Amino acid sequence: MEEIFILIKYLFLGLLQGFTEPIPISSSGHLVMAKDLFGLTGIDNLSFEVLVNFGSLIAVLIIYGKDIIKIAKNGINYIITKNKEYHDDFMFIIYLVVATIPAAVIGLLFEDIIADTFAGNAKMVGITLFITGIALWIIRNLRGDKNDGALTFKDAIIVGLAQAVALVPGISRSGATIVAAMLLGMKQETALRFSFLMFIPVSVGTMALSVGDVVRDEGFNTMWIPYLIAFIAALIATYYSLRWFMNVMAKGNLKYFAFYCFIVGIIAFLLL
Repeated sequence: MEEIFILIKYLFLGLLQGFTEPIPISSSGHLVMAKDLFGLTGIDNLSFEVLVNFGSLIAVLIIYGKDIIKIAKNGINYIITKNKEYHDDFMFIIYLVVATIPAAVIGLLFEDIIADTFAGNAKMVGITLFITGIALWIIRNLRGDKNDGALTFKDAIIVGLAQAVALVPGISRSGATIVAAMLLGMKQETALRFSFLMFIPVSVGTMALSVGDVVRDEGFNTMWIPYLIAFIAALIATYYSLRWFMNVMAKGNLKYFAFYCFIVGIIAFLLL
C-alpha cells in the first residue's frame, strides 16, 4: 500500500510541476505550497527536480521544434553567406544568448542564498505570487508591435534580468519574462516564443551542472520508477499546458492568471 501511495505522490508532483511550468503562476511556488499543505517529501530531491525539468524541456522542444530548426538553419546560413534574408534569425539567436546570461550568472552566484531564504517558506511564496499577479494585471491589455526583427540588445538584457528575478519561488519564470517582453512592446506571439526559447538553454545548463549529483544519488536505484512516472507526467502536463497557454495568450486573457495569483497568494500568506 505504501508503494502505491509513493507512486501516486510522484505522479501528482510531476503533474503539478508540468502543468504549472509554462503558465505564469510559478511552478516552484506551487511545489513549495504543496509541500507545506500536504507534507510531501521528494520535492527538494535534486534527481526529482532534474527529471521533471527534463520532462518539461522535452515538451517545449516538441512544441517549438520547427521554430528551433528554422532559426538554427537560418543562423548558420547567415554566418556562411551573410545574406540579409537570414539576419533577423541570426540576431534572434544572439539575443537569446544575451538574455540567458543574467539568470545563469545570478543562479551560480546566489542559488544557495535564494534556496536558504525561500525554500519551504509558503508565506513568502504568497507574497511573490501576489507580485506576479500585479505584474500580469498591468500588461493584461497590452498589444505590442515588435516582432523578431525589431528586437534589440536592450530588450534581451531586460528580459534576461526578468528571468533572473524568477529564480525566487513564487515569481513565475514565464510570467516575468512575458511581462518584461510585453512592457518592451513585443507582440504577444514574439514575447511567448522568446520566453520559451530562453527556457531551453537555462534548463539544459541546469541539468548539465546537476548530472554529477544525480549520478551519485544513492536513492536513484530504488526510486527510479516513481521518478520515471513523475518525468512522464511532467512531459505530458507541460505539453498540454503550454498549448493551452498559447491559446490563452492569443485571446489576451492574462487577467485570469492575475486573479488566480491574487487568490492563491492571499491563501498561502494567511493560511500556510
